[in-house]
Amino acid sequence: MGRGTPVVTRTVRLLRAAAVPLALIALTALAGVVLGRVYAGDLLTRLVIGAAVGSVLVSVAARRLPSWLVAPVSVAAMAGWTLWSLRLAANHAELPGGLLEITGDAARNGIPRLLTAMIPVQPTPDTVLVPVVAAWLAGLAGAEVALRTGRVLLGYLPAAGLYVAALYVVGPNAAPAVGVTVAFVAVAAVGLAAPTGTTPSAGDPAADLAPRVRAAVRLRLAASAALGVALVVGLVALLGPVVAGQVDGRPVDPRRYVEPPQVQSLDENPLIRISGWALHPEQKLLDVSTERSGAPLPPPGGAPPEPGTEPGAGPGAQTGVRIRLAVLSDYDGVTWRVGATYRNAGRILPVAAPARDSTVETVRQQITVAELSGRLLPAVATPREVSGARVAYDPASGTLIRPEGLTPGLRYAVTSVEEHPDPNLLASANVPAGEEVARVLRVADGVPDPMRRLATQLAEDNGAPLARALAIEQFLAEHYRVVADAPSGHAYPNLGFFLFGPRGGGGQEGTSEQFAAAFAVLGRLSGLPTRVVVGFRAGGQGPVLAGDAFAWPEVLFDGLGWVPFDPLPRPNEEPRPVEEDFRPTPEDPPPSEAPAPTVEPSASPEPAAAPDGPPSAEGLSTMVVVGGGSGGLLLVVGALLLTLLALRRSLTRTRLERGDPGQRVAGAWREVTDALRLAGRPVGDDLAATEVAAQARQALAEARAGTTRGGASGSATAGGGTPGGGVPGGGVPGAEPAVDELATLLNQVGFAPEAAAADQAARAAEVATAYITDLRSARPWWRRLLWSVHPSPLRQARRSPHSHPRRPPR
Repeated sequence: MGRGTPVVTRTVRLLRAAAVPLALIALTALAGVVLGRVYAGDLLTRLVIGAAVGSVLVSVAARRLPSWLVAPVSVAAMAGWTLWSLRLAANHAELPGGLLEITGDAARNGIPRLLTAMIPVQPTPDTVLVPVVAAWLAGLAGAEVALRTGRVLLGYLPAAGLYVAALYVVGPNAAPAVGVTVAFVAVAAVGLAAPTGTTPSAGDPAADLAPRVRAAVRLRLAASAALGVALVVGLVALLGPVVAGQVDGRPVDPRRYVEPPQVQSLDENPLIRISGWALHPEQKLLDVSTERSGAPLPPPGGAPPEPGTEPGAGPGAQTGVRIRLAVLSDYDGVTWRVGATYRNAGRILPVAAPARDSTVETVRQQITVAELSGRLLPAVATPREVSGARVAYDPASGTLIRPEGLTPGLRYAVTSVEEHPDPNLLASANVPAGEEVARVLRVADGVPDPMRRLATQLAEDNGAPLARALAIEQFLAEHYRVVADAPSGHAYPNLGFFLFGPRGGGGQEGTSEQFAAAFAVLGRLSGLPTRVVVGFRAGGQGPVLAGDAFAWPEVLFDGLGWVPFDPLPRPNEEPRPVEEDFRPTPEDPPPSEAPAPTVEPSASPEPAAAPDGPPSAEGLSTMVVVGGGSGGLLLVVGALLLTLLALRRSLTRTRLERGDPGQRVAGAWREVTDALRLAGRPVGDDLAATEVAAQARQALAEARAGTTRGGASGSATAGGGTPGGGVPGGGVPGAEPAVDELATLLNQVGFAPEAAAADQAARAAEVATAYITDLRSARPWWRRLLWSVHPSPLRQARRSPHSHPRRPPR
């Protein structure tokens, strides 16, 4: 018994000495438990617990060292634990790169990425760095204050601050941490109740104190600890309800104060990139290797598609695999935009439960970026797992971005869940309505009346939503033609020209941009929630070229989700004229036909003849007023026309003859664009100079063709009276290089205005004058009369003052 007593005494002493360090470890670790509720898995919780244990144990082991030496030793140990944690998190997320690169990226972006990460947060290096470092520093500060100075309550402050910060970061994204908070208070009370002093050892003068004195000291320490605990509990009970009443019932989410990752302006509307890709179809954008449900797909040009999967064969028609790049849900009558909210995500992405009775396939892809630019990351819908690249994800659209941007050689793997709805359910499915889908039902103001009437006509005989969608799809596929060099644009005027413009004059043809945008707008006018998707049609293996890029519309059905449609025409099928199936009703009723003359004379008496003699005063005044008014009106009109003619000629001389050579070249180009506008072929600001030159050649060729068919004598041009003479060389072949030459001069001036020479400016004026003369001469005679006095160039000059172009005009 005598020998066992010292052992028990030493055990009690050790437990008393370890009570405060254990309490500090537990309090710091509980902050990691609270924060780990919004993380996927338990990796973060384990790393924070390790940081809590390591920081407190280093302080305990270094108690005999000078106080100034403890912090450097602990920080060195923290660096080792942090680096190991970052490497573990990088391996867990399958992120490429060395440890130094990963650490630098996490240090620069740790806090914003933590606050913009998607819930549940994936434990990646940038989302674990801040919690691990904060836990270590809190444990270090608390241990030094509580153990070295003996002020336990003050030593609890760093752990308590870390706990409050964890609660704030979690916000409303998890259930209230009631149980963890109770455990935090209990551990703090136990640590306060434990004595921090050491029991006097043998030989110590304090050991000679009478047992009664030692008992009194213990009683005083116990009373002080009990009083401290009672005081803390009392304050919590007293002030807790008051503080809770002043706080909103729903915690504040700090994520609303931090801007999430954004796409570039290039990616905000990738629909306009379709036409540019169509002009360079051989440009290599991606390399793709695909497996669907474990079986590799055939390469492009391999096995033919199954019947009913070719373009235009119905909803969801496709060849090979559709790789989705962007989803555009917002339309303001001018531009379709992405409008997504991207959150930093890890390797595993949240995926909603599949729709009822849908066939689900797993698609795995290895994608290598070649010449695709921007931040949008291509993937088959809907991605579930991404490795090899750090991504941000928008759950509403199921699209990905890489915040750092795409770079050639970037290689990543995507596992997607592809759904195929049951056709039997689709035929009877309804479409949702209400505030939840108002965004994809919104129709901006300014819809052209013919477009609205067309949507009404297509919806009249098709009541079911699927029937309406198929009617729009069939109408577009049967009446319009796909043309690779069609100009970009999907605003209301562009879509109106695409749907109802003259065949042979650029109307009723376009790229998939116009087909998808027209379907989406007509669908919304018919009550269908629609959106536009931009992506690529590719085979299972091999490169994805710019010519594989296309856009398609999707319709939202109740219980089935978004269903793709394909309004593109079938290959080698000649479209029917729109007029065969759509005849817009005139806004005003036509005048009634004049009645046929009767055979018998009218029975009404003829008016009596006026007596001979001078006219009356009333008749004279009327004639004078009418005659004087007509003459005055003619004088005013003549003066106005002469003024317009003088202003137009002055504007032309200013553009072609005044200023430095760069300004004169730009002025010659403005003369050409004004001429195209006067000819009814305005060019958009989004077109490059070479695209405008191509449109100018097309406008001149069509004008000549129309003049030739009409037999008009105005086809003689300024080139000596020959049909093609406006530009040296004569004929269309001679006119085309001259417009291209002017576009080339303009691009040179745009990049180096000071390098333009006087002979280049003279050549630009010569080409512009010849082209305008040729284009004007091909117009009808009455349009040629109005050409020189039309005020449109004056208005355009007022909006765009004459200046050096800082870049090639578009």
